[in-house]
Amino acid sequence: MLNRRSLILAGAALAVSANAALAQDWKAKYPELVFALIPEENASGVSNRWTPFAEYLSKELGTKVTLRLANDYAAIIEGQRAGNIHIAYYGPASYARAAMTGVKTEPFAIEVNQDGTKGYHSVFYVRKDSPYQKIDDLKGKNLGLVDPNSTSGNNVPRFALDKMGIDPDKFFDKVVYTGSHENAVIALQQGTVDAAANWWNDANESSLRRMERKGMAKYDDYRIIFTSDLIVNSPFAYLTDLPADLKAKIRDAFFKYAADKDAFDKIYEGKRQPWQPIDHSAYLPIVELNKFVDELRKQKRS
Repeated sequence: MLNRRSLILAGAALAVSANAALAQDWKAKYPELVFALIPEENASGVSNRWTPFAEYLSKELGTKVTLRLANDYAAIIEGQRAGNIHIAYYGPASYARAAMTGVKTEPFAIEVNQDGTKGYHSVFYVRKDSPYQKIDDLKGKNLGLVDPNSTSGNNVPRFALDKMGIDPDKFFDKVVYTGSHENAVIALQQGTVDAAANWWNDANESSLRRMERKGMAKYDDYRIIFTSDLIVNSPFAYLTDLPADLKAKIRDAFFKYAADKDAFDKIYEGKRQPWQPIDHSAYLPIVELNKFVDELRKQKRS
């Protein structure tokens, strides 16, 4: 005889069975998930910091997770557009560009600084032994930018220069795209450029500080001659059309890993707090920044 308790138990068993079937469905459809990162630093540095996390994701999700370092920012955008990159670590401007151009992607986690803030700055570095003290001193010199889709390495610098009444393509002798933040510093170090744009949290953490910890540069060999307003930190985003239960497992895995201080600190060398949830609304100001830079480009072409 059926009673209320047996009906409840039967319903629960059916729900468990249905959920298991759904999990098996997405595992069959996604035997491999690709987790890709923007080219912030050299490939060996990225691999050393992120491979353990990719291996952890594979175990947590129960499907292979492959770590890939993109050649440039556009590769992340186009990889997600094609559905070949399932989880992506973006810069703010490259995420906004993806969203603006119809890529079905959504941010779910944001980086958090040591002090709990969720932003960073764009800076212009010059060599400490150079004569340059302000932007005006760089007229006719070479400027190193990072990538056309970099927030701190292109869009914010161009926005800031425009507010100063400076057209970088006319003011500087050359504007050089170096491809990564590390390469921008190296170009400055080697004298290829006279100033370089880069990301900077504070005196304790920046791309330059990371390079110093790896023996690639000395922080005190450089001076900052411009610092931007705060920029919202970088997001992690997954494809919108991934199954809901898979997206939930990805989110849970990210935040579970962030709670493991020893493991998490290996990614950021102890310079970040755990990731926090985020959504598209946080990047609306970056969408507007991208639109501004696009308009500047149109004006130059016309």
